[in-house]
Amino acid sequence: MYKVITIGEALIDFIPNKKGCMLKDVIGFERVAGGAPANVAASVAKLSGNAYFISQLGEDAFGDHIIDVLRDANVNTDYIMRTNKANTGLAFVSLKEDGNRDFSFYRNPSADLLLEDNMLEENWFENCGILHFCSVDLVESPMKYTQKKAIEYASKNKSIISFDPNVRLPLWKHENDALKSLFKGNVKVVIYTKGEDGAIFITKNKEFIESKGLRVNAVDTTGAGDSFIGSFLYQLSQKNITIEDLDNLDYNLVKEMLDFSNRYAADTTTKKGAIAAMCTIDEIK
Repeated sequence: MYKVITIGEALIDFIPNKKGCMLKDVIGFERVAGGAPANVAASVAKLSGNAYFISQLGEDAFGDHIIDVLRDANVNTDYIMRTNKANTGLAFVSLKEDGNRDFSFYRNPSADLLLEDNMLEENWFENCGILHFCSVDLVESPMKYTQKKAIEYASKNKSIISFDPNVRLPLWKHENDALKSLFKGNVKVVIYTKGEDGAIFITKNKEFIESKGLRVNAVDTTGAGDSFIGSFLYQLSQKNITIEDLDNLDYNLVKEMLDFSNRYAADTTTKKGAIAAMCTIDEIK
């Protein structure tokens, strides 16, 4: 099974001990390791995939905890750097009654943003079938250019490049037109996730494959989208699907993969936290 490498932020989410109140009114929090690309790597690894994570953490107790959590999830942490120039990022969260969240971030800058491109080694990307990155660490910082270098290395090895823009906007008025407009440059596939309403897989020739969502009693939606994409990338790696294969995937196979990821993400929302809430392959079966 080829490598799935994720790159970007890892941080500590402080989850409130009660739902339904504003962040300013929360008096108790639980420490939870998080950060979207770290969550995706953990999802791949907990499902028995070959996951690696590239990032930088502070030389502090929070960084130690994140590494412990990732290792416990079977993520390879060999590509995580440490620095004394900044602390590990923190995020304080408030939970609404429906499990959705508000955030207050403490990362100005955090250690991950200071990861420089000369710290990457090209040989890390040998046997890398997928490189996944997100939007949070694309702010103007050394990490922005480190991710660009990682994409260059992965592209040389014909890896699938996976990007989660994590767009949080009101529903677009012309949704289908907007989705079709995303096919710029080398984009082959767009997956549009809609929470409880499921997900749509769209190909460059405008084929739409849809999977209905599942209604569950959501406790905490933290990491739900990350668990969806992580479980989908895991399935790509398990089936050894390459970038050349993406244009011609069988309809029934894609539907099966979407259904699995919908179930996996829905289950994640029934527990608190992100990585801790993700099932292993045996548990989800």
